Amino acid sequence: MNRTEQIVTEFVYFLIVRGGKMSTPVLYYLPPSPPCRSILLLAKMLDLKFELKIVNILEGEQLKPEFVAMNPQHCVPTMNDEGLVLWESRAILSYLVAAYAKTDELYPTDIRVRALVDQRLHFDLGTLYQRLTDFYFPTMFIGAPLDEGKRAKLAEAVGWLNSILEGREYAAADHFTIADLTLLVTVSQLEAFDFELKTYKHVKQWLERCKQHMAPYDYEELNASKAAMLADMFKAKMNQTGGT
Repeated sequence: MNRTEQIVTEFVYFLIVRGGKMSTPVLYYLPPSPPCRSILLLAKMLDLKFELKIVNILEGEQLKPEFVAMNPQHCVPTMNDEGLVLWESRAILSYLVAAYAKTDELYPTDIRVRALVDQRLHFDLGTLYQRLTDFYFPTMFIGAPLDEGKRAKLAEAVGWLNSILEGREYAAADHFTIADLTLLVTVSQLEAFDFELKTYKHVKQWLERCKQHMAPYDYEELNASKAAMLADMFKAKMNQTGGT
């Protein structure tokens, strides 16, 4: 297939899948936000272009009336795709694969595999990422002292992930899926925060495998550099408060 035939084929595919609609989805985001980073990485994988609009939550821009009217929960990321407004990054990931991917590889349609992908997405949302924010964010944003009880809960969740990954190359399927993507963003943020991962052998091996998989999709720029930015914010706050 020559280049012209490829372009025509992709255009016809797009018309069929998208019903002839060709407007650009709008993403309201903040670059360092881990959930936002997962959306940007997926967009790069799908070769999907967003109209990007930064919402500086540190300055309260998410509380502007026009944003609250669109998203009453006033959080990022928020996406508007021709009037379909979604927030919660993992819901956006699922939608984008269904709407824009050319195959189901990233979010398999096999019901049993998809059930595992969904379980891992929910595990990240409700357990692993939640415990990361519970432990680090109060210090990073308001200077609260570190809570060792929350550190222990976070370590427990990382241990569960380590058990999940035993005997697996990827989190839910025999290949990379959006479950790996969202977990990768979370675990790479833990690594940037200097959370000790060396005792979690399976997590460490999986993390390096996922980094290699995502390297062609601007992983360093879109994720690693922004994880380091959040880590620098945390360390600066620790220095200010004399924390350890």
